Amino acid sequence: MNIIPYHEIRKISPEKARELVRKVFEANNKNVSKTAKILGVSRHTVRRAIYGPLEDKSRKPKTCPRKLSSELENLIIQEAKRTGFRYRRLSLYLFRKYGVKISENTIKSILKRNAVPRKTRKTKKGERSLYDYEALIPFSEFQLDTKHLLDKDSLPKEVYEHIKKYNLPCYEWNMIDVATRTRFTAYSYELSSAFGFMFISLVALWLRTHNVRTPIKIRLDNGEEFCGGSERKLKEWNKMLSFLGVELNPIPPKAKHLMGIIENSHRADDEYFLMIHAERCKTKDEFIQRAQRWQDTWNFFRPHSGKGMNGRTPFEKFIDSKSLVSSHVFQFPTLLLEDILKKVGTFYSLFCNKLGGKYVFTTYRGKNFLPGVKRKIKMTTLGIYKAVIFSASLIIR
Repeated sequence: MNIIPYHEIRKISPEKARELVRKVFEANNKNVSKTAKILGVSRHTVRRAIYGPLEDKSRKPKTCPRKLSSELENLIIQEAKRTGFRYRRLSLYLFRKYGVKISENTIKSILKRNAVPRKTRKTKKGERSLYDYEALIPFSEFQLDTKHLLDKDSLPKEVYEHIKKYNLPCYEWNMIDVATRTRFTAYSYELSSAFGFMFISLVALWLRTHNVRTPIKIRLDNGEEFCGGSERKLKEWNKMLSFLGVELNPIPPKAKHLMGIIENSHRADDEYFLMIHAERCKTKDEFIQRAQRWQDTWNFFRPHSGKGMNGRTPFEKFIDSKSLVSSHVFQFPTLLLEDILKKVGTFYSLFCNKLGGKYVFTTYRGKNFLPGVKRKIKMTTLGIYKAVIFSASLIIR
């Protein structure tokens, strides 16, 4: 009698293999030992096939002491869908927000088991990092951009209407240090190159005052509020700002990907600042105060998972770099540029005076500053002293 080995049949169908055991068992007068010898299996296997069910039993463990509770698992799934974070960022996010330490591998298994979709972004083949993040020195490379706050596509209708109704600032001026992701912010009601030069000068003076000794390179776009694509204007600005060791590097046209760090911050401004706090402000002073809190939150408490950050906050990254720059550099005040213009005029004259000019005339027409009035601001040595004194007052603040 030729019998196909039990183990070969089992590979095809466990039920057919156990039916064979039962037939051989009946043919041999229900002798367990003889049946086991004929089929080349153990007596336990024979008894299991005779007295047990034909199908395989579940191998799922009856108890799992180290398994996460259903509440924690539901929390992980909920936060993953809401934030779009994967296991590494999500593990750090849960620890900072809820104080719950969960392994990255555990979160990875939960996301896979529950088929939580992953948000993907298309990238160009052979794409390289914008900077050598490991070799970057704090406060040496910056990205500079402006943001139009009144954006119907990014803000809820009620927030958009509230900003218009209470005449809150319309533009955000933002400069971010690439190495630490530290941000320096100001606001205004209008865009102009006078404000652009003023903001760059103000941040540069602040950095130099706090012991930043390295050359400062600033990457910016070709907006009208900066050099507007003018080679002559760019050369003129770089010549004036060279006294502070600042170099402006505009990006080529249609190359917004080179400003990825600061462009990504615009979404965070909408979601974590404007959508939450804008409706609570009815005056520009209240708005600036809340903007200051948002800048402090970004610099001191908000972790970043970008390249070179590894989940650290800008202040933590700065401390780990062991830089000799004063930590007070993080206390940069969030200001309204129109207020600075009223007090000290434009910073443009400070540098023109160094180039040999006696007077500088700038024309400014403000929508919210001196409505309907067109005036010329004459800056002399007294104006330069005012600018320096005002900068010192910001440092003391």
